[in-house]
Amino acid sequence: MSPMFYFLAGLTLLGAVASMSLRNPVHCALSLVVTFAGLAGIYLGMGAQFLGLAQVVVYIGAVAILLVFVLLLTRAAGGEAEAEAAPSWKMAVLVGILVAGVMGAAVMTAGRGVPRETGPDPVPVAQIGRVLMAEYALPLQVIGVVLTVAMIGAAVLAMPEKRGATGKGAGLPGKDGLAGQDRALQRGSSERRQKPSDLPESAGRPVA
Repeated sequence: MSPMFYFLAGLTLLGAVASMSLRNPVHCALSLVVTFAGLAGIYLGMGAQFLGLAQVVVYIGAVAILLVFVLLLTRAAGGEAEAEAAPSWKMAVLVGILVAGVMGAAVMTAGRGVPRETGPDPVPVAQIGRVLMAEYALPLQVIGVVLTVAMIGAAVLAMPEKRGATGKGAGLPGKDGLAGQDRALQRGSSERRQKPSDLPESAGRPVA
């Protein structure tokens, strides 16, 4: 294995650990992007071009960015929530270590004593791209429109409602709002003025 593989593997593990240990959800999502990028580099280094590019396009370009947008929109709508550690985090760490050990043992012992069979030649990415852009162009465009509409809908739902803002500028009151403000000011000024009948009787007596 080349040094680049070890570098990408360490980067992937570092991003995975950071995504689980950081307290800020946005930082966790960005660390997950680093993990996906490391996996994509490993796939490309192993010669699996389609898997590597799919990892970049699907997981980094869609899933991770969607997570970041959702976190930003929900934090803007509901405020920042304080992160709390789950009470069973020790059990989760133990299960993760056991699963990693089992998977590592399976990878290290896989293929021993089994003769390798030569399969068909891998399909190049250029050929897959030509098929997608020729035969499946319409489904790809429909998926893009659906994702765009979903993103716009999420942004609209997360926007805070502004009451009484009917003017052209954002947050500027309209005609009704200005009229209401004028009436309130006039009412306040009239209340501050005291009528002669409301004055005490000693105010109208001449001073000796």
